[in-house]
Amino acid sequence: MDLGISGKRALVLGASRGLGGAIAAALAAEGVEVLGASRSSTFPVDLADPRSVAALAEAVLARGGVDILVNNTGGPKAGPAKGESAANWTAAFEAMAASLFSLTDALLPAMIERRWGRIITVGSSGVVQPIPGLALSNGVRGAIAGWSKTLAGEVAKYGVTVNMVLPGRIETDRVRELDQVKSTRTGMSAADVRAASEAEIPAGRYGRPEEFGAVVAFLASRQASYVTGGMIRVDGGAIKGL
Repeated sequence: MDLGISGKRALVLGASRGLGGAIAAALAAEGVEVLGASRSSTFPVDLADPRSVAALAEAVLARGGVDILVNNTGGPKAGPAKGESAANWTAAFEAMAASLFSLTDALLPAMIERRWGRIITVGSSGVVQPIPGLALSNGVRGAIAGWSKTLAGEVAKYGVTVNMVLPGRIETDRVRELDQVKSTRTGMSAADVRAASEAEIPAGRYGRPEEFGAVVAFLASRQASYVTGGMIRVDGGAIKGL
């Protein structure tokens, strides 16, 4: 299927590896000019530093802005909600949420002027079914979901769609790291931790990054112009709720 986005320009955060890398590859395969942003890329950014985020926005706008923005951040450290410090909550919100809000706000006017745009934010299945031991991620990504839904209603009339994509257990360094944390905490081997996780997923396996990237590419497409304000799960059926 021709997604109709050849020649568009996209900014993908966290594009150097994992889900961001898979998204960048999927968009590039459709003929999209991909600007990859990460700590070590051509467009360097530290999402925990507001000045770095502002500099990224300025550099992208100097290129004429983008048609597609993929907001993809790393996850915070694992831990319970009970006893979590205010400093850690603030740091997680600044790096994972406030940075995305300000970057999107800076790049949005050019999309509105062109009356075409796609804002896609990578969340987590923890938005709809909180994941034990990931309190910071559950809480901050929940705030991002509220922002995304609100923004979708504000900009739909300009031809700009705003959606979230919620990964489940996708084969990435982040998931391997979380499996190792659980292995250390429980004394189970990493292989047994993975096997237990896979047993709870109806698809019976972890997802592949390219499967996730393909869903994001579709949401960026011409054909997805009537899809906005949504949260699309890519989790092999793991979330049990409606």
